[in-house]
Amino acid sequence: MGKLYVVPTPIGNLKDMTFRAIEVLKSVSLILAEDTRTSGKLLKHFEISTPMQSYHMHNEHKQVKGIVERLSSGETFALITDAGTPAISDPGFLLTRALIEADIAIECLPGATAFVPALVNSGLPNDKFIFEGFLPVKKGRQTRFLELCKQQRTLVFYESPHRLQRTLRDICSYFGEDRKVSVSRELTKLYEETKRGTAKEVLEYYTQKPPKGEIVIVVSGKV
Repeated sequence: MGKLYVVPTPIGNLKDMTFRAIEVLKSVSLILAEDTRTSGKLLKHFEISTPMQSYHMHNEHKQVKGIVERLSSGETFALITDAGTPAISDPGFLLTRALIEADIAIECLPGATAFVPALVNSGLPNDKFIFEGFLPVKKGRQTRFLELCKQQRTLVFYESPHRLQRTLRDICSYFGEDRKVSVSRELTKLYEETKRGTAKEVLEYYTQKPPKGEIVIVVSGKV
């Protein structure tokens, strides 16, 4: 039987790539990549010549069976996404579940993921927290906010820059304008920024200064 390596890649700064990640990507027979163009730049930087195959949210259902068959025959693959750890708000869950059912080995390397540094850097309690990933855009959004506003644990969300103001307005409405919030964007990159304050203060800041880049929102639990 073969093996699948789940390999985190940098969320911005290429120096966060681990020696072990490079070694694994050079040793496997195939790399499953979310976007081969994006990953191609990473592989070129680290002089990794391993072949790639596209594996993303739009084709993963069709790909799983063939991947399981190839790994069953003894091949060894690696799974990467555009940035961070696969299966964390990125493709990966369907494949790992299928491999577990087929009794094929999976090894997940430790490495970069955006919500951990954002949570630690927020100054909010991080001994107990809930990672929500991306909130529903339309259907189920109100219901989710009504459930989450009762939580006493710290909450962590991913958000796109063009929806940040809307989400902060919703936090003000459902959680209260005085709820503590920390917004981190462009983590590990040149223009990394973390803005902390009440939901109202952070909303006012990003209303005056529309954000760019990848965003993590951390919200204090209900007291």
